[in-house]
Amino acid sequence: MIITVGNTKGGVGKTTLAVQLAIARALAGRDVWLIDGDRQGTAAAAIAARAEGGRQPGIACAQYADGPALRGQVQQQRNKWQDIIIDAGGRDSTALRAALILSDVLLVPFAPRSYDVWALDDMAALVDEARSVRDGLRAFAVMNQADPGEHSADNADAAAAVAEVPQFEYLAAPIRRRKAFSNAGGAGLAVSELAPRDPKAIAEIDSLVSSLFNIQQIA
Repeated sequence: MIITVGNTKGGVGKTTLAVQLAIARALAGRDVWLIDGDRQGTAAAAIAARAEGGRQPGIACAQYADGPALRGQVQQQRNKWQDIIIDAGGRDSTALRAALILSDVLLVPFAPRSYDVWALDDMAALVDEARSVRDGLRAFAVMNQADPGEHSADNADAAAAVAEVPQFEYLAAPIRRRKAFSNAGGAGLAVSELAPRDPKAIAEIDSLVSSLFNIQQIA
């Protein structure tokens, strides 16, 4: 299965989620390849920190910020891996466009801020383009950096706005603003590997992973 975590809007936490997904699947015993499709190389840096810390399982990671290179490498190597997670975006790039054509699933993180929700229109247009070339791309939007409160009006308003964008299925597995995510990401760790443990952060990532992969299996 190939999943792209992407958004043309920066600062929505796509790299955090891509790294968490990759490690979670590796911890579940899957052969995982994480591709950093962003020139900033943040995901690759996180995995390098994990390797330097001697954490197991190790995560295979490569950086291809150029669309043709990313497409060629994935086409050559896709059968070697059970799951490929591509971190792409922050802007409309050739890597993001290549990733969309290759992927089974697109996960678009968005924050509960009006300009983040508006930016989904740009991603919706890219989804339409990708679907015109390739059938079967499923696109999900997930709220990231959500307000911690269970009954936040901003969270509810953002979720309702996303439901109006027909290209996306809203994934009701919000990730809230928690220090555990930034602490874990910088060290290349899953939140479940971080000490002290944050049970709420762990439960949120577990819910996201379960939702994403169960949906694909049902499909």
